[in-house]
Parts: sequence; structure tokens; C-alpha cells
Amino acid sequence: MTKNAVMDTLYIVIPTYNEQENIEEVVSEWYPVIDDKGDDSRLVVVNDGSRDNTLDILNSLKEKYPKLTVLDKDNGGHGPAVLYGYDYAVKNGADYVFQTDSDLQTDPGEFGQFWDEREKNDAIFGYRPHRGDGLSRFLVEKVVCILLFLSFRVKVPDANAPYRLFKADLFKHYLDIIEPDYALPNIILTAFYAYKKNDISFVPISFTARKRGKQKMNIKKIIRIGFKSINDFKHYRKKIGKES
Repeated sequence: MTKNAVMDTLYIVIPTYNEQENIEEVVSEWYPVIDDKGDDSRLVVVNDGSRDNTLDILNSLKEKYPKLTVLDKDNGGHGPAVLYGYDYAVKNGADYVFQTDSDLQTDPGEFGQFWDEREKNDAIFGYRPHRGDGLSRFLVEKVVCILLFLSFRVKVPDANAPYRLFKADLFKHYLDIIEPDYALPNIILTAFYAYKKNDISFVPISFTARKRGKQKMNIKKIIRIGFKSINDFKHYRKKIGKES
């Protein structure tokens, strides 16, 4: 391991809601990724007001995993929980911020290729050539990519994959543009980086079906957010377009 790898501080942000069946395995799988990074690196799990035993389980794991940080907030949805974790990471000195989800659909073993290429990129995004979570989610993602093209004139293979590594300096700037309660922060961050032609890359990742628990997909809610996102994308396109 190089000296630089030891010095870099990595924060892994994982939002979670009602994942008592999965959360201990999530922590145990992702903790080794953080454990061999800089001493100040942290695995940050954001509990978004879970109504089951997720928070209790997380708190019971902190002694076993000293680099585990548990943040608890009122339920506000996945997007605001992600932003809450991002804000915590940059305010606490992260050099790099990585995000994934707590449903065991992503593979920690694929993180190494992102980390190895970190110095060459402002951000590295995963994309899912194959998805194990159903046709409906695949179609939603394709619609999102079309909307981003119409709003920002950018072509991306996957706008919302929960597997993304950000270099903190530019990342902080883009976070300041996004309202803290925005529902689709990862999508708009992808758009920002692509629109501004920053140094980014898209790396194929695996994405499996959930092992346990239910898919949290509310079609009516997704349609409602989808219609709202058209205006939201226009709003953010104007904000990012005003910058030099």
C-alpha cells in the first residue's frame, strides 16, 4: 500500500431505512473497505427514521467496528438521507466520499477498481449493464437518462447507480447547490459532473436482487417524482448554467 493510500481519508455513506434483516451483514461486508484506509476514514450509516430495530442493531455494532459512525435522523426519504451523510462527510474532513445502499445489492469487492483510479477522476460512477431487481426499475432508469439528456444535453449510461466515488473538493461545491431535502441528489450530481465536463468515468458494476426484505418501490410515488423532476432538472440546469 502506498503512503498516499494510507493518508487519504475515505468516508463511505450508506443510508438505511427498516433494514434490520440486512444491516449487520452490510456493515460487516463494507467495514473492511474502510478499515485499511486512513485512520480518520469512517463507515457512515445514516438511519432515516427506521421503525424496526435497525438503529438498535447499528448502535450495538459500534464497539466491534470502531470506524463505524451511526447518524440518526427523522424519516425524510432516501435522497435527503444521502445528502445528510454527504454533508457530514465533507464537514468532517473526507478526502473522498463513496456512497452505496444498505440492501446488499452491490459488491464491496468491486470497490478496489474505483479506489485505484481515484486520482485520475473528479468522480467515478458505477453503471449497471445488468440489473437483478426487475424490468420496472430498469425502465425507470432509462427514462431518467432520457430526461437528463433533454434537460442537460448529457448522455450517461446510468444516472442513479448507488456506487459512486467523489473527490471531495469539487464535490463540496456541487453539494452547496442542492437543497438538503431534494429527493434525487445522486441523479443531479451525475448531471452536474457530466454537464460541466469534469474528469469522470463510468465503471460497470454488478447489481443483484435483494437477498432479504422487500423492494421499496412505490410506482405511484415514482411517477409523481418523475413528473416533478422535469421542472427540478430545469431548475438545476439554470443554477449550474449560471456558473463560469
